[in-house]
Amino acid sequence: MDTKGAELGFVAGIVRDMGVRVVTVDVGTLGPPTVPPEIARETILAGRVLGQADRGAAVTAMGESLRDFLVRETAAGKVAGVIGIGGSGGTALITAAMRALPIGLPKLMVSTVASGNTAPYVEGCDITLMYSVVDIAGLNTVSEKILANAGSAIAGMASQVRRGAAGKAKPAVAMTMFGVTTPCVTAVRQQLEAKGFDTIVFHATGAGGRAMERLVESGLIVGVLDITTTEVADEIVGGVFPGGPERFDRLIASGIPLVLSLGAVDMVNFGARETVPDRFRDRKFHVHNAQVTLMRTTPEENHQIARWIATKLNRSTAPLRLLVPEKGVSAIDVEGGPFYDPQADAALFDELERSLRVTADRRLVRLPYHINDAEFAKALVRNFEELAGC
Repeated sequence: MDTKGAELGFVAGIVRDMGVRVVTVDVGTLGPPTVPPEIARETILAGRVLGQADRGAAVTAMGESLRDFLVRETAAGKVAGVIGIGGSGGTALITAAMRALPIGLPKLMVSTVASGNTAPYVEGCDITLMYSVVDIAGLNTVSEKILANAGSAIAGMASQVRRGAAGKAKPAVAMTMFGVTTPCVTAVRQQLEAKGFDTIVFHATGAGGRAMERLVESGLIVGVLDITTTEVADEIVGGVFPGGPERFDRLIASGIPLVLSLGAVDMVNFGARETVPDRFRDRKFHVHNAQVTLMRTTPEENHQIARWIATKLNRSTAPLRLLVPEKGVSAIDVEGGPFYDPQADAALFDELERSLRVTADRRLVRLPYHINDAEFAKALVRNFEELAGC
């Protein structure tokens, strides 16, 4: 509120006019607030000291302080939504705190940088970004319209949270899918829904896997069928959909029933054909569409992928199952298909069998099916039901 106090006060007024209680919080790192906040920055900092010489360090420290404050207040049931406004520094500061909040809690960021690469601000969280169009530097004909819309939006979201969902929620199960594993995931989804589960499917694009794990961490998921683990291939080889070094960590830590498979691990994802790095020029490719180019994984890469997966899963203490479809892991990894390569698949399967430390609770199951075979989908559901005790 040192540089955007008037604008924040305007948004607060809009929200109040909608009948929603507002608490303004100052997270300024420069001069004193231009309008009095209801919660001062000193309260947010809780003893932390902002350095005066390094703006970046000050923004980071304030972001961490805001995160801790909002997490505490949310846990105490005092928060029905959060809205922030800012430029690049303010966006980095506020969204860092928003990402620590539970999925489903409304989070709206009005930002000058919301039109571009927004992944660093959103990551796997359900933050809503609204582009400010003009700089947030005073109230004018354009900014007032944008900020009024933002205030109305967060008021509506917060009101919905206060009303709560009607009826008793079904137990939610998370799944991962790609186009080339759609038949499998669809069959699993239909079987689970017939048994009374609410199925939530995530597109395995890196951000999708991370979003799924964040949702698991929020406690809203009772079990996971991580069928499409292609993000690991991109993480190891260098594709555009990497799952990140922490992929699987939250699933393992949660202790909920976990069934995994190897969907689309035969491929590494890139953008248009001309965007593929030169070091891969002699590899086997399949042009999925004008914007997506797939590259077949090699036996050596599959050794690495298998060891990476096994290293992660070997840390688990809760029961899990890893199901291996021996006749292919994607719609194009099938006899006659462009990525059919039994040698490469065998490298993946055999290395997993060597590297995974099998126990009574951690099992690897090899099945003589293709991933999109109906029998493989039934096996996934059957193993999940055994782990879930249903």
